[in-house]
Amino acid sequence: MRIVAFAFLCAVTLGSRMFAAAPAPEPVSIHRQAEAGVPLRVYLTKRLPKRLDEPVHAKLLEPIFSFDHEIIPAGSEVTGRVSKLIPVSRFQRFSALLGGDFTPLHQAEVEFTAVTLSDGRQIPVQTIANTGLYSIYDPAKAKRAAAAAQKRGAVQQAKDQIVNRATARAESVVGMVRGPDKMEKFGDFFLMKLPYHPQWVRKGTRFDAPLSAPVDFGAGTIDRADLAQLGGQPPNDSVVHTRFITTATSKSARLGDKVSAVISQPLFSGDNKLVLPEGTRLTGTVTQARPARWFHRGGQLRFAFDHVDLPEGSPRPSVAIQQPATKVQAVVDSAESGGAGQVEVDAEGNVKAVESKTRFILPVISVLIATRGMDHDGDRQEVNGANSNNSGRHVLGGGLGFGLLGMVAARSSKLTGTALGYYGLAWSVFRNIVARGAEVEFEKDAAMDIRFGTRVSPTQAQ
Repeated sequence: MRIVAFAFLCAVTLGSRMFAAAPAPEPVSIHRQAEAGVPLRVYLTKRLPKRLDEPVHAKLLEPIFSFDHEIIPAGSEVTGRVSKLIPVSRFQRFSALLGGDFTPLHQAEVEFTAVTLSDGRQIPVQTIANTGLYSIYDPAKAKRAAAAAQKRGAVQQAKDQIVNRATARAESVVGMVRGPDKMEKFGDFFLMKLPYHPQWVRKGTRFDAPLSAPVDFGAGTIDRADLAQLGGQPPNDSVVHTRFITTATSKSARLGDKVSAVISQPLFSGDNKLVLPEGTRLTGTVTQARPARWFHRGGQLRFAFDHVDLPEGSPRPSVAIQQPATKVQAVVDSAESGGAGQVEVDAEGNVKAVESKTRFILPVISVLIATRGMDHDGDRQEVNGANSNNSGRHVLGGGLGFGLLGMVAARSSKLTGTALGYYGLAWSVFRNIVARGAEVEFEKDAAMDIRFGTRVSPTQAQ
């Protein structure tokens, strides 16, 4: 009995020593930095006059990640300046002259120089100067989306968190932007009719400013256990936020053209294990391309992403399991166009350029003004007995055709006012009804959400 007790005690002691001697998994060291080429997605918080060296005030729209960690939070203050003024193209200049606009039109290139964090720390940055995008960020819409997310209930929010913790929000950034609204377009229409007018960049205008040099944030660590699912299959129907690193347009794209995107925010599993880090590359091909056609029929594009490549030098789990690479199926879930038109994405990932139906308002107004200008009955008596020569309608017709100068010219001749009115009518009908529709245009660094679908193995793919 004593021998059995002694053997049991020895076994317990030896086991405890072996357990204590087992080394704990060492954390993996990660160097955190924002790489050169990563865009700062910002929006202007103040209207920006187009003047050289004018100070620029903006806010960061999306957080900046390094591998698995957020290094610059959204909402950080970003400052810069107008670095260069560029004249518009000859076609734009000629079109403006036809409309009676003699303003020396130009675009303002903006470069950003510093990011101020919430704790007051200022980080110097260097960005490539650019002229901004054709979209406006709407903070009010973002607040409404956040309020709607809170009303969806804890179950749905938990589901979103399982699918993609980094992007568990009501709408992605590509859903928070819009084109200029009706009132902005209406105001611009009359402003552009002046022969000379001020120029500025609207408050809320979006900029994607790529870093021209890396920004270092020092070393960090990550538990090796959190890398157990690194490079594995993404959860079905999970969505990753990416930036397009190639260019594509429905006007010139061909079936089979290669396309690539880089994940800008990491994807986590339901148990908070890292699946795809920031910097992961998705590659695929163009599966449908249709250019824009006459009568404002917009262009169409469709991509299919099927390869996933981790960033170079990515750490690995403690136990490397050798298995054949598995392909994935992924399509565009939502996107922000780099062109002047807006885009819509259907459930199958088909991206189509769309235009507002409000474009039909101007032709209708033009018809009313031009046809009323044809009334030359100078002997017509008004209700109060005064004679009317219809000069007011001729003036409107002149303004329709050639802006403020056309209105002045119409005062001197009825025929001039009528001719300018019909010229304006023809130009309005052509631009808003007959002309080609908008193209789907994705420039480099365009924001895009990609949704993973049914997974296939290499054998099935073959």
